[in-house]
Formats: sequence, structure tokens, C-alpha cells
Amino acid sequence: MNARTLMFVLVAAIVGGGTVVLVPACRRDAPAESVEYFCAMHPQIVRDRPGDCPICGMKLEKRQKGDAAAAHQHAPPSTSGRTTITIPPERRQLLGVRTEAAREEDVSRDIKTVGRVSIDERRIHHQHTKFEGYVEHLQVSFTGQLVQKGDALLSIHSPELVAMQEEYLAAYRAQARLSQSPLESVARGSTDLLAAARQRLLLWDIRPADIERLERSGEVRRSLDLHAERGGYVVEKTAFHGMRVTPADTLFKIADLSHLWVMADLYEGELPWVRLGQPADVTAVHAPGRMWKGPVTWIAPTVDPQARTIKVRVEIDIPGDVLKPEMFADITLHGDTHRALVVPDSAVIETGGKPLVFVDHGEGVYEPRPIEAGPKNGERIEVLSGLAVGERVVVSASFLIDSESSLKAAISAQAPQ
Repeated sequence: MNARTLMFVLVAAIVGGGTVVLVPACRRDAPAESVEYFCAMHPQIVRDRPGDCPICGMKLEKRQKGDAAAAHQHAPPSTSGRTTITIPPERRQLLGVRTEAAREEDVSRDIKTVGRVSIDERRIHHQHTKFEGYVEHLQVSFTGQLVQKGDALLSIHSPELVAMQEEYLAAYRAQARLSQSPLESVARGSTDLLAAARQRLLLWDIRPADIERLERSGEVRRSLDLHAERGGYVVEKTAFHGMRVTPADTLFKIADLSHLWVMADLYEGELPWVRLGQPADVTAVHAPGRMWKGPVTWIAPTVDPQARTIKVRVEIDIPGDVLKPEMFADITLHGDTHRALVVPDSAVIETGGKPLVFVDHGEGVYEPRPIEAGPKNGERIEVLSGLAVGERVVVSASFLIDSESSLKAAISAQAPQ
């Protein structure tokens, strides 16, 4: 008996006897009607027979028709136009997907910026004369010359100074004669007169050594030297040979360059991470391998209205003259160390709103998760909220996954419910 005859006999028996024999056979054929094939990458592609996805070319996967409705009903909500996606192993290997666990580390908020070297304003000295006169000779003849404290800067002839010397010599000689007077008032008066004349010379910045020389020689000098009250570099010079000078004239501007300021500009968002006394490192391109350390000593009380930046000052000691005013220098402000949750910066995707990462749930399931990102430290970003320690995030091919997630969310939003 062939198969066709057998089938006919069985059907006849069922119809005649009322016995449901072919029900199991019908149930064997039922799955063909309740099964469908879909693309895991593009779930909108659904077919009633096996094949390949017309979009990505992947082999369609089989599922029960009821599972599609359940999957749609329980699909996770989209996040910023994105939704959870599933990527098969071969697709993950092709994309080069790599993940890394979020972990806690000791991090510090370091701020890198560029500064300009400037003179410490507290170490600038203006050299004046206390009397009127004429410059007869210049010992310091050019701007930029290095002088030490006490060095002669120039010689000044002053009729007032000549008269003052003569007055002092007269008082000095009178005191020598009258100091032995039997009249106490006379002796005391000569001493007081000499002291007053000496004090006037000292107030005119005549050095005690010059006064002693005047006492020894008994000769009035036509001109006297003006000596540097502080050491440093002459950064400005207005004195020239033969010119008339007055107490109002700044003859020399002398700056001590052994201690300098480095002025830096910081953005408004960086201000919360800066404090007085914060340690800083200063380096310069022209001095590789050299580093100077100093604290933050001043934070500007106002914001530059044009650049929207805040001035910050770092002070450093400079042995020698490696750094010079108006040079540019690189500054690193070191923040306080604290414990924080971090992920690689390649894991964070900027969306124009809240940044997000893709969390790996295993088996190729990736969920877009919005996070609150903190400051960047090297190649890692601090995560303030949105992730837990140990959760794995995508660190490679995250932008490709983001594209797939956005596409799936857009298609799901347009699909009929």
C-alpha cells in the first residue's frame, strides 16, 4: 500500500467511524503556521520563511508569533531616542565590541592651563632722590642691568646738598670745640645741633659712610652718589647724563626677579575646583625637564566680561633667570584626591543633553543608560550617578551601537501598536 492509499484509508476511517486519528498529524503541521522569522538587528523585518535580512544580510532567527507581541509589550522604554538592543555574537565580533567594568579609583581634579609670567609687584622698587640736582655721572647706563643692594647708580650735583654738607661740617667743628665747655647748656646745645644736622643728611638718603668720610676729610663734595636701596634688574631707566632731577622723578625702576608671578585664566566652570594654597606645577617649553612648584595665592574677585575667565595667580621661586617676565608657561593645578567611580572616556556618548553609556547585560544585550558625568581625569571620566561599581559598559564601537539603538527606537516609535 502506497502512502496516498494509506492516507485515504485513514481519512475514510475517521469520517466513517468518528474517531479523531489525524489530530496529532494536524498538530505536527501547526507549528509551520505559528512560527515566524525575524532579524535580531532589525526587528521590523519579519518573514514567514527562513532567509536573510534585506538590510544587514544576517540570517533571520526563528520565534513563535506570540513571542513578538510579548517582546513588544515588555520592550524597555527608549532613552533619549534610543532603546535596548541585542547583537548576535558574530555581529559583536565584526564590530569589535569591547566592554569594561566601572570601578572606583583615587582621583584628583587637575586643571591644565596656560599662564603668563609677570613681575611680583611687591618686589618692584622705584629709586628717587630726596633733593633736586643734576646728573653728573651714570654708573648704571642701560635698562636690564643687574644691580646689587648698595651699588652706586649715579652721581648728583645739588647746591642744596653742598649747603647741607657745609652746615654739617660747621656743626661738627663747633661740637668738637664746645663739648668741653664748663657750661653744660653750651656743651649739650652743640651736641644737639650736630645730631640735627646729621639727621637731615640721613633723611636725604646720605649714607652713614659718606657722613663719616665728610667728618674725616673735612671737605665738601660737589656731588654725591645715589645708591640702590634694593637689588634686582633695572627694568626702567629715566635718568640721563646732565638732566635735572627732582624728588618727583622715578630715576630707576628695579625689580627682583628671583620670585615671580604666573597669571593664568580659568573658565567659570573650573572655579569650584580652585582654592587658595592649592599646589601647582609650572613648566616651560624652552626649559624641558624643568619644573617649578608654587601655591595659588590669589583668585580674582571678578570675571573678565569679554573672555568670561577668572584670573588666578601662582607664585614661584626662580633660581637664576630661566623664566622671564612676559614668557608663557604651562600650569597644572592639582586638586584634592578623593574616591570616585570612573569609566573610560570612550564609553561616554555626548547626546546634546545628558551623556549616556551602553551597559552590557550579557548575551549581547546593551542598554542605553543616562549618567551624570563629572570631571575628566586623564583618559577616565568620573561618574557621579547612573552607574554602579562592577557594571560593564561598552568602551569600543559604542558609536556604532548608539546608531543601531537610535534606529531601532525610531522604527519602534513608527510601528503600529
